[in-house]
Amino acid sequence: MGYSMSNKGKGIEMTGNIIEINMNEYEQKILNSKEPVILDFYSDECAPCDALAPKYEDMANKFGRDIKFYKIFRQQNRELATKLGVTSSPTVIFYKDGKEISGRLMGGIKKTELKEKIHELIPNDTFNTIISKKETKTKNADVIILGGGPAGASAAIYAAQAKLKTIIIDTALPGGQVKSTHMISNYPGTGKAIEGYMLAHYMETQAKNAGSEVIGAVDITSIQFSKNGGLHRVVVDEELEVVSKTIILAMGAKPRLVNAIGEKELSGRGISYCSTCDGKYYDGKELFVIGGGNSAVEESLFLTRFASKITIIQQLDKLTANQTAIDKVLAHPNIQLLYRQEPRKFELLDNNKMSIELEDLNTGKINKHVTDGIFIFVGMVPNVSSLDESIHKDKGGYVIANEDMETNIPGVYAAGDIRVKKIRQAVTAVSDGCIAAINAEKYIQKFQEEKVGAQK
Repeated sequence: MGYSMSNKGKGIEMTGNIIEINMNEYEQKILNSKEPVILDFYSDECAPCDALAPKYEDMANKFGRDIKFYKIFRQQNRELATKLGVTSSPTVIFYKDGKEISGRLMGGIKKTELKEKIHELIPNDTFNTIISKKETKTKNADVIILGGGPAGASAAIYAAQAKLKTIIIDTALPGGQVKSTHMISNYPGTGKAIEGYMLAHYMETQAKNAGSEVIGAVDITSIQFSKNGGLHRVVVDEELEVVSKTIILAMGAKPRLVNAIGEKELSGRGISYCSTCDGKYYDGKELFVIGGGNSAVEESLFLTRFASKITIIQQLDKLTANQTAIDKVLAHPNIQLLYRQEPRKFELLDNNKMSIELEDLNTGKINKHVTDGIFIFVGMVPNVSSLDESIHKDKGGYVIANEDMETNIPGVYAAGDIRVKKIRQAVTAVSDGCIAAINAEKYIQKFQEEKVGAQK
């Protein structure tokens, strides 16, 4: 970003059109400004802040004549952060006529989200004129890795250590499912159970230290594969084209929906798919957990740290998790089970309670229950929405790749949960990433040898 650690919080001019302020300048610079203002609360050693920095700088360079862009170091301005209710980094706040407009941005902030908020601050004609002037930039790489979970991080470490120019592109913040998993107790080398977010952090850090570049929390505009062994192209945020000899598909998977009425509308508003993320909000509350496999059972046990009562809903007549986890659930005094039930409708009630309608699969009768929150763990689906039909997939949408992680397109590999495989674990994803990167290196070497031969 163009500033040193020692200069944080001292009101210095930053790269482009961004100015660093401290809490003593807040009223003058922000509340008394006659121009629209954007203020970014950031922290050091903050991966989401690092991911936001180049996007924030780009927006400041584009819209700096019409909007004032400021940053404030949260750790040295805690009093103001507390007063404004800023509890995470980064937190971006938008002001117009000295007053905050609705809708702060936090965490893994995408450029499209920044643009939408900026559009609210300035006239439509001004916004459209500036946006229309965008220019597509190009980056060249040897290996593009789509996804920064265990498979992507492993691939990046191997590729970068082989002196290949390696770029990880992730639509979220790197880490994949690992970063939202409470504890991982079976990953070799950790010595003990480790928090998922810490394991994800170590993986990303190691990939960066090896020389990989990470572009996180972005939108993938398009992916263009070269079917004849040429260069592949990935366009990010409609502005950046990354060109590479090889691509490793490591986008992982996402939670499967139960497709009951109200599920999509209430996601994040009473319905959750991540106990680590949201369990803490249900201290002393009652919860319903939908699913009967390993994830549902193990996450239910974790949720007992917070909830006073948990009801597990399973469509079968028994749980399908590993027996050790099942025994713990059956013995837990705060967990009850309802078998042969499926959710049909979710509804948010006026008292912030949730209504869930369950169908008894034996009788067909619909029963209505009231609870404080609902967690859904019924499996995963591959993140393949950005891939066209040129990549071969199975009926479930998973990418087909051989034991060398090769897909049907030369120079394109698949690793981790996105590919067809029997076992999906962090450790197997890491293995896939290693294999994909080594074979990508061999492909590039062959690519270069053929190029040299053609020139002779």
